[in-house]
Amino acid sequence: MAKNPTYTIIDVETTGRSNKITEISIFKFDGETIVDEFTSLVNPNVLIPTHITALTGIDNAMVADAPTFAEIAKEVLSITKDSIFVAHNVNFDYNVIRNEFKAIDLDFRRKKLCTVRLSRALIPGFKSYSLGKLCKSLNIHISDRHRARGDAAATVILFQLLLTKDAAAETFQKFLKRESKEATLPPHLPSKIFDDLPAKPGIYYFKDKKGKIIYVGKAKNIQKRVLGHFYNKSKKELDLCRETADIDYELSGSELIALLMEDAAIKHHYPRYNVASKRTPKRFAIFEYADRRGVRHLAINDAKIIQDPLIVFYNIRDCRTYLERLCMQFDLCPKYCHLQENVKECSHFMIQSCQGICKSEEAIETYNERVQQAIAHSKESSQNVVIKQKGRNTNEEAFVMVKNGLYLGYGFIDHDLQISHSDKLEHHLIKQKDNVDVQRILRKVLLDVNVKAGLVF
Repeated sequence: MAKNPTYTIIDVETTGRSNKITEISIFKFDGETIVDEFTSLVNPNVLIPTHITALTGIDNAMVADAPTFAEIAKEVLSITKDSIFVAHNVNFDYNVIRNEFKAIDLDFRRKKLCTVRLSRALIPGFKSYSLGKLCKSLNIHISDRHRARGDAAATVILFQLLLTKDAAAETFQKFLKRESKEATLPPHLPSKIFDDLPAKPGIYYFKDKKGKIIYVGKAKNIQKRVLGHFYNKSKKELDLCRETADIDYELSGSELIALLMEDAAIKHHYPRYNVASKRTPKRFAIFEYADRRGVRHLAINDAKIIQDPLIVFYNIRDCRTYLERLCMQFDLCPKYCHLQENVKECSHFMIQSCQGICKSEEAIETYNERVQQAIAHSKESSQNVVIKQKGRNTNEEAFVMVKNGLYLGYGFIDHDLQISHSDKLEHHLIKQKDNVDVQRILRKVLLDVNVKAGLVF
């Protein structure tokens, strides 16, 4: 006869940002009664922020003489051994405890059940499944809210209630299966929403309980990438998942268009968990000038101080690579392209096509004519580009359009349509705003695929 499982119902209080435990409470429950308990304050060995003290009532003086987690680790391992780890928003408590064990070189692995997700499945229909609001709706009294023992004790009562529901056995068994994602998904996210996510390229939106977009991401495989957020144990990802109640998406057909859609969505919604696309990357410009002898130079500088740049890049390496290619293609001098500084004559290890301008072996007018050709080529090749991409399904193609040097947007067309000129694509264009981030995205793509020998954009 199979032995009934035991459960350890757990709550921790932490320092907030650093997620170090300040208090832990564990009730061991055999399905009918509490058979053991362990509760302790914990010295986190870091200062407790004042706003955390205001919430929990736990201050630095209270934990000064408390044991460290390393000193109570054996008790935690012992009481949770061979039992199922249960908590309200289980991933938070479980990962905080796992990280504490990891810090002392111990592995901690237990089967998990989340009372938020169990409650959503077994007692649906409540507006909120936070512990405080759910217990209030169910007339479960919580003493010492936001203290580990008080919250854990209330979770025990909630768990007992869930065990009495008609579909409890089936639901518990389903949630505990190895292939089940119920213990991995955010507590407030219905499994159907995740199951309906496509395994295709596009962008996705994490939304909170009020429907507000809190994060935008892009992916080659939306469902796989979203699942990656749930497995990530960083503080930022745990906080993001804790707030996620819905996920929406848009298909793109390709990773490039997904990148462009992501940038536009971040700049439109300004989600608080996105950081990278809110920053303005440093720009580097190639510009030209004539010296006192009348020799025309090509050089690199900070784009902020260049009034009329020939071309702009978003890292110095790409900028130099472009200038090297331009130098080789038009037989320019590395010295006068500032690829070699403080030399009388060029002696570049790779570029050996200089016609002698630096040795006064070539007429300045002849050299300047080639510089002008390089400038004209650079400007011409950066003006009008249409990048063909995969469509969102087998019946369409996609494209990205740049005209007169500006990003206009992207679009989708049916395979059956006959497009004889790029101007006709504008009828299918989804217009977007140009900015430094999309220019950086497009330049990188064009350089990577070596379009026009790398001398575009």
